[in-house]
Amino acid sequence: MICEAPFPRLFFPASAPSVGAAGSSDGGQATTLAADETPPRWDLSDLYASADSPVLAADRERIAEEAKAFAGRYRDRVATLSGAELAAAIGTYQAIDEAMGRIGAFASLSFSADMASAETGRFSQSVRETLSDISTDLLFFTLELNKISDGDLEAKLADPALGHWRPFFRDLRMFRPHQLADEIEQVLLEKSVTGASAWCRLFDEQMSEVRVPLNGKELTLGEALNLMSDPDRAVREKAGRAVGLALQKDLKLYSLITNTLAKDKAVSDKLRQYPRPESYRNLSNMVEDEVVDALVSAVVADYPRLSHRYYALKAKWLGLEKLEHWDRNAPLPGMREQNIPWSQAKSIVRQSYDGFDPRLGSLVGEFLDRPWIDAAPVPGKSSGAFAHPVAPSVHPYVLMNYRGRTRDVMTLAHELGHGAHQILAAKQGYFMSSTPLTLAETASVFGEMLTFQHLLDSETDPEQKRLMLAAKVEDMLNTVVRQIAFYRFEGLVHGERRNGELLPGRIGEIWRQVQTESLGPAFHFTPEYDVFWSYVPHFIHSPFYVYAYAFGDCLVNALYGVYQGGAPGFQDKYLAMLSAGGTKRHKDLLAPFGLDASDPGFWRRGLDVISGLIDQLEVD
Repeated sequence: MICEAPFPRLFFPASAPSVGAAGSSDGGQATTLAADETPPRWDLSDLYASADSPVLAADRERIAEEAKAFAGRYRDRVATLSGAELAAAIGTYQAIDEAMGRIGAFASLSFSADMASAETGRFSQSVRETLSDISTDLLFFTLELNKISDGDLEAKLADPALGHWRPFFRDLRMFRPHQLADEIEQVLLEKSVTGASAWCRLFDEQMSEVRVPLNGKELTLGEALNLMSDPDRAVREKAGRAVGLALQKDLKLYSLITNTLAKDKAVSDKLRQYPRPESYRNLSNMVEDEVVDALVSAVVADYPRLSHRYYALKAKWLGLEKLEHWDRNAPLPGMREQNIPWSQAKSIVRQSYDGFDPRLGSLVGEFLDRPWIDAAPVPGKSSGAFAHPVAPSVHPYVLMNYRGRTRDVMTLAHELGHGAHQILAAKQGYFMSSTPLTLAETASVFGEMLTFQHLLDSETDPEQKRLMLAAKVEDMLNTVVRQIAFYRFEGLVHGERRNGELLPGRIGEIWRQVQTESLGPAFHFTPEYDVFWSYVPHFIHSPFYVYAYAFGDCLVNALYGVYQGGAPGFQDKYLAMLSAGGTKRHKDLLAPFGLDASDPGFWRRGLDVISGLIDQLEVD
């Protein structure tokens, strides 16, 4: 995950270019991979050979010149252009922005793979500044587009050439009420590289350098978090306490970053007249506030029959009166967590997608056969997982940290779902291929479901099937309940920040409050858990992003139910939905499946799937 709008994509004012996995956020069981099964590192040469590539340098100069020429040709003339002329201008504008996207993607991907390198950080910042400078020459265009009256624009759209861009205008003009004066917009853009994005970079670099002293070794944060899923409870406890101590060491800095970014967002929201902290996110996701509120309310209301009920069962299975935070991802007694070699993981995921539809399996296979995935867990690398769409002219790239666990196989399936989605949507072009976050998780979570079903069908031991089902429930709770708790945490922090800076202790109190509410009475929380909010990257990079995971999971639960019901032509409809990219809204995309996210019963349908699985576990 990278900081929102680190490299200006001018159409969506602050769209997050990468989409990643929700995960557990507290790691998983560590395993040792065989030397001949080392997961791959990606090859970014399809973008540029290196940071000092002459081609990259030439592109930076060329794009800057093209942007100035574009401004000289169209500034203060946009409203006077005919439909055909405006369509040509948008095409040129898109080509420049896509070229910027390629450079920005190369820089951000390089940084994600080696956050500890000072040289990589310097290069990344240099690119940010270059692209911000170029963007100031282009900023006028979307501002002037939004100044065209509705009547004049509708007349221009009658031209078939411009009519192609109707979804582009639909989404751009949603931000029209929040657009500021041209001079203010330019200042905000120019200062962005020294504002929020700089704090995001500081967070990333700080997290990459965190070391957790444990058993005489200095572990990375990711390595220590992995131990919190060890079968040995003593190992989990030592890791949990050690992580808390390591994060406590720089808690004031994490608190400063959080407070500063929350204040920065509040200032921006006030200037743009967004009614509440979540409003921009919902608007950029092309989803109504009421739909998100209905999702959050449904999940919170279901805490007792979902997470509270499941974790009470887990405590009983583990023989514990109370669970501690380091027990949340503990493997269940009897669970066989085998080391899955990288080659086997590739085979499992390929077969899962291919069994659903060979067309989708072929797309996933491209990623697995080519150097488009960075999966080796190495120091200095981003600890998360994401798929970066780059641009329609270049394939996406996937980053993850593969350690041979079943959960890692599911993460691979998740990110490759994103990758396949991005390739299918690429035909819509750079501006209209981008899918709102609420739908961006559809293909990824659906791919996880296909892979889980494949693994479940391959298991012959009834007890292992039961344990696999329990693990799937935990993943669903992490995706739905945990992410909604994260969302509520953000809402409370941003809400209180508007009244003044929050002390680290107060942020910890809010964290404990939402965790207690969401996980239920089966848990007891030791004091060091109050600092675990500090390493969650979503809070820093893309505020209020996290509900998209719950949105996607519940949506996929409903969608998968339609698939299992044998709906005719499901695969064709599904691929058409992914191929639409950002040209259609969720209502239109779900209609062919008989689903409607604005229906109050929609979310209940998705949550019922999780509850039904817990019902089975109670019976077993």
